[in-house]
Amino acid sequence: MARHKVLVVGLLLLALLFAGCAGEKQEAPKATATPTPEQKATEAPKAEMKTITIGVTDKITDLDPANAYDFYTWEVMNNIMGGLMRYKPGTTELEPFLAESYEVQDGGKVYIFHLRKDLKFADGTPCTAEDVVRSIKRVMELQGDPSWLVTDFVENVEAVDQYTVKFTLKKPVSYFLALTATPPYFPVHPDYKPDAIDPDQTAGGVGPYKIVEWVRDQELILETNENFFGEKPKVDRVVVKFYKDATTLRLALERGEVDIAWRTLSPVDIQSLKGKEGLQVIEAPGGFIRYLVLNGNENTDFPTKNKLVRQAIAAAIDRQDIINKVYMGTMEPLYSLVPNGMWSHIDAFKDKYGDGNIDLARQLLTQAGYSEDNKLKLELWWTPTHYGDTEKDLAQVLKAQLEKTGMIEVELKSAEWSTYVDYARKSAMMASLFGWYPDYLDPDDYTAPFLKSTANNWLGYPYADEEMDKLIEDASKATSMQEREELYKQIQQKLAEDAPIIPLVQGKLTVVAKDNVKGITLDPTMIFRYYLLDIS
Repeated sequence: MARHKVLVVGLLLLALLFAGCAGEKQEAPKATATPTPEQKATEAPKAEMKTITIGVTDKITDLDPANAYDFYTWEVMNNIMGGLMRYKPGTTELEPFLAESYEVQDGGKVYIFHLRKDLKFADGTPCTAEDVVRSIKRVMELQGDPSWLVTDFVENVEAVDQYTVKFTLKKPVSYFLALTATPPYFPVHPDYKPDAIDPDQTAGGVGPYKIVEWVRDQELILETNENFFGEKPKVDRVVVKFYKDATTLRLALERGEVDIAWRTLSPVDIQSLKGKEGLQVIEAPGGFIRYLVLNGNENTDFPTKNKLVRQAIAAAIDRQDIINKVYMGTMEPLYSLVPNGMWSHIDAFKDKYGDGNIDLARQLLTQAGYSEDNKLKLELWWTPTHYGDTEKDLAQVLKAQLEKTGMIEVELKSAEWSTYVDYARKSAMMASLFGWYPDYLDPDDYTAPFLKSTANNWLGYPYADEEMDKLIEDASKATSMQEREELYKQIQQKLAEDAPIIPLVQGKLTVVAKDNVKGITLDPTMIFRYYLLDIS
């Protein structure tokens, strides 16, 4: 989701070089927002509204930018809120959004943003510099999962006047403009609780749509925000329906219950729907990665604290086998957290371990004190719906690969997404499967959130290393592209050596829609912008 100018030039270069964020609680559904009588009186009749229905298997976690750190919830936020900067749709180019201009001062340590003077929240309440400052300081104080995107960089934020916001950074950061395009920087309505996470708050921010109804895990209804400063969306109403699995979603598409099927149909479904009359299949460019977290938190008693164990697991994994058996060739192997096609990428894990190297895995396990009579007992966690119906298959294939060593015994465990996230935060899972979509398009976003000791609280602090922290810090403030590239290569090599997180595959996102749906715009940010959609 994000990028930079003395530093806009650096930002654009980075963007051009890119080719191409636990079981749900089973609680009774709760409607969290409904129109007031006054709103109903001024609304057009629903039958007259141009409406698009989107089906997903994903879930919303917290409708609060101070704590939400999953890709789908960020997608919703990008349709009901916005930041000082945004990516120009269809590109990797940053442009002012809530700001009309900005200045960079003091060698890149100070950023001053001049706000538009026509900013309003959905209920008509003006949005000023004070709201931007209040919202960002709220993120800093609440210390939710994505707070590091602010606290690691911002020393202070202040309102110079009603329409001017000043950021003083801890140090110059080459991609700070990109950070301001992420949800932790989005101003939120004053109705958000000032001193607590507000997960069910539907007041939103400043964006093209507003939430008019939300029944958790069932339905989200958005309607045009009449107080939005920008161009009015072509579709008045967007209904998002949440499905339990890919099979149910596909049936809903084929029956005409939804206009768009998004996140996530199975590879089998996608292949069979290609060329089907009345449907279009659109693929998003790469940048989406899957990986295995091996918990090395010193406060646990997990065997994955032992680097030799982590290295053995890294050696045993066979990515091409995963691609063939799980994804039907729709993914590509990934040997680094920095994705293929992004500047500085190297195949660090392939260079160090190869692929499916059972002999090396056995040697490392022997060094760690394990044998066929004294097997490593590994708990491998997966979540059923968040990453689609293939997740169980991925877990089973990994289990088979690791047990092929004859020295590892894998117990599979699963939990629905909200519980899974909670377990991760509490460092309760020994080994767990996750995926990543970019916050901002820079190698920092594929390294710091996982490997920086102050940033990976969302994974339960599975890894902390002073040398790695320094490498990431140096790479973030270096101004030379050559210097940054060399540092990120060192980071990837150290990642392969320490193996706290093992990259698996990189893939595309796919949208299947009715032929009469227009305006589907997918780019390397992979954010689905509902406000660009149209239907005939």
